[in-house]
Amino acid sequence: DCHQYTNRSCEECLKNVTCLWCASSGMCTEYPVRRILPPADLCELRSARWGVCWVNFEALIIAMSVVGGTILITLGVCCCCCCKKKSKKQVSEGPDKDDERAAREQEKRRVRQEERRAEMKSRHDEIRRKYGTV
Repeated sequence: DCHQYTNRSCEECLKNVTCLWCASSGMCTEYPVRRILPPADLCELRSARWGVCWVNFEALIIAMSVVGGTILITLGVCCCCCCKKKSKKQVSEGPDKDDERAAREQEKRRVRQEERRAEMKSRHDEIRRKYGTV
């Protein structure tokens, strides 16, 4: 099906999405589906066109690598920044809040204990007065 467009134009060949155009030889062949990239004996990467005529495989691979690498690096930097920010927030805010909470609870316990001691002392003093042992 694709071979009938050999020695015609790239646009005619690539109207069928299963076709691969080789600009150096002017051949229109079936895209080798079992392989991701067309083999060198079929067509060089810089001459191979698939899908559109204005992008060759070599430029496509380089562009996709650059875009993919940029995305990965950006994601890595964002993850590192978020993790550092989160850990810094936990270090700076976490222990201070916990320490404050623990100090408040300890103060409340101390106040309750003093109130109980004062209450017990007043009871004991009352009992001593009642029985005249003061």
